[in-house]
Amino acid sequence: MRAEALTHTGLIRPDNEDAFLVDAEKGILAVADGMGGHQAGEVASFLALKALAEKLKEGVVDDPLAKLRAAVRFANEVVYRSACLRPEFSGMGTTLTVVWVVGSQAFLAHVGDSRAYLFRDGHLEALTHDHSYVGELVRSGGLTAEEARLHPQRNILTRALGTEADVIVDTGVVELRAGDLLLLCTDGLLEVVKDEEIAEVLTLNTGLKKAVQSLVELALERGGPDNVTVVLGAYE
Repeated sequence: MRAEALTHTGLIRPDNEDAFLVDAEKGILAVADGMGGHQAGEVASFLALKALAEKLKEGVVDDPLAKLRAAVRFANEVVYRSACLRPEFSGMGTTLTVVWVVGSQAFLAHVGDSRAYLFRDGHLEALTHDHSYVGELVRSGGLTAEEARLHPQRNILTRALGTEADVIVDTGVVELRAGDLLLLCTDGLLEVVKDEEIAEVLTLNTGLKKAVQSLVELALERGGPDNVTVVLGAYE
């Protein structure tokens, strides 16, 4: 697998609380979008990805999905424990979306409202559900996807990593084909760039680095209201 990633603070926020992890050799792609005052969000996303990498460094095991779920729950424990020990980090948390490619399969684990997508044959498919107030409304039919994108309460999460002692982790498995692209991103992209526009950029097939740059630049052209992070992997 080949992979590229890029993160940007955006044009409004003073700090970047996003973080990413890319280990193409081990097939690991991940994004995290931290939250919390006094730069605690930045700490939460960093700690989560560090803990995740530590647990997955051993590589392939008999049950990758169970290993991945355990790694995310360990990351939750690390962030939560840090928040409990340091008053200035109280209440911090982060989203975490990770894909681990083992052989021809992509194992997914997800908490929060960052997203993972599969781009195949010109079609962009979301592999995750947003754990957010508006995400729940969309799934129940109370909002359209476009209404959710502009909703004033779109940043309210219903599930995050590190805010509780334990966390429910969404998981899944996708069988990959040669030429598939795996896209992971934070909501700084999704708030201002539609899925159809993401698909258009990926359809141009100008290379992973250019595609990642184009998506981040598009978010900035739309005002860059939030930190934006894009990770793109190609399965060959």
